[in-house]
Amino acid sequence: MTSHYAVVNPATGETLAEYPTITDEALQGAITAASEAFESWSRRVGVAERGALIARVAALHTERREQLAEIVVREMGKPLEQALGEVDFAAAIYQYYADNGAAFLADEPITLEEGTGSAFIRRAGLGVLLGIMPWNFPYYQVARFAGPNIVAGNSILLKHAPQCPESAAAVAQIFDDAEAELGAHDHAYVNIYASNEQIATVIADPRVQGVSVTGSERAGAAVAELAGKHLKKVVLELGGSDPFILLSTDDLDAAVQDAVNARLDNNGQSCNAAKRFIVIDGLYDEFAAKFTEVFTEAQPADPMAEGTLLGPLSSEAATARLEEQLGRAVSQGATVLASGTPSGNFFPPAVLADVTPAMDAYREEFFGPVAALYRVSSEDEAVRLANDTPFGLGSYVYTTDQEQALRVADAIDAGMVWVNLVLGDAAELPFGGVKRSGSGREMGRFAVEEFVNKKLIRIA
Repeated sequence: MTSHYAVVNPATGETLAEYPTITDEALQGAITAASEAFESWSRRVGVAERGALIARVAALHTERREQLAEIVVREMGKPLEQALGEVDFAAAIYQYYADNGAAFLADEPITLEEGTGSAFIRRAGLGVLLGIMPWNFPYYQVARFAGPNIVAGNSILLKHAPQCPESAAAVAQIFDDAEAELGAHDHAYVNIYASNEQIATVIADPRVQGVSVTGSERAGAAVAELAGKHLKKVVLELGGSDPFILLSTDDLDAAVQDAVNARLDNNGQSCNAAKRFIVIDGLYDEFAAKFTEVFTEAQPADPMAEGTLLGPLSSEAATARLEEQLGRAVSQGATVLASGTPSGNFFPPAVLADVTPAMDAYREEFFGPVAALYRVSSEDEAVRLANDTPFGLGSYVYTTDQEQALRVADAIDAGMVWVNLVLGDAAELPFGGVKRSGSGREMGRFAVEEFVNKKLIRIA
């Protein structure tokens, strides 16, 4: 079987390693192993033991942070400093669920309206879960799926993105080492280099109880269709075209810097990055000038070099896609305030203005360092424009008026609203969207609720 799992360094185009796709026989063995881990370990031990495993996984991420970070620089071009930050965040997420799992899973008493006795809800794992993860945050994405769900009593099959086989192997090794150290079952977490066709087989398997996918709308729709056919619970974390709404500020330079940071994080390849900058009339011209200047100062550079803010896009396919989108926006009449010529996968920042609803760029997600600026005359117009998108993941509101901030937050169709700050994600804060950005939540307490049996126990 030809494998499509390979490490191709986006900075050089060099294929560094290839990994074989799992055989159908080995895939059945992986499902069996994960099922046995659930039956003989996950559902039989207490939350303290499951939490101890995840705490050790957290510690091993910290111990191996440099090695782990260098892997993702090679795989998808993330600047080294950001890669180290991602490893640290993944470790923090695992530790959060190790620390809080017992409280989140505690029995929940129910007050009976009539009759005697007692009743309560007891939360328990469902069984084997399948995670389908994307390339843009190879450790963080796994942590926010595997951490809460292993603590909750599930076992995990993990299919990583085809361009992230080395980081997938590194995470699997961490789990193997932690399981061995603590005497846990050695297949509570199982990595599978599976094809899309094989994944359909996994979803259909009656031992698999749920699926979580982070990726494109297309991937989410395909997985949700299969999950629905086989009556499996599904969590979808899909694309975004998050608005950054600027209505008033005491410090325009700081707001501009936040806007730039929110667009350039992870080389602009973040589903919840600010992508559409909606600015009130009175601030628009000055914001546009300052934003364009600061945004374009970040020219793409070697992702391993100290101080690099913008590395290469993740792959040739990503570069070709973004070039095509940008070219189409220009041909349809968008104004280019700044742009450059890509060199390999090094894609200079571009700024668009005068994007209208008649253009494809108005509703598409740009996955890379491309920003679109919009001028509005009122709060209501800003909200209408912010909501005029198929997506509903995150959003950013900048205003000095707290009442306005909450009014706009209430009016925005999004799973998350950040007021006067960017890049504020934390393990305790739930992450997820509405509309075509998906359904379900990861992170925070709500992540534990997605794949558990909330079992009613009534005692006479």
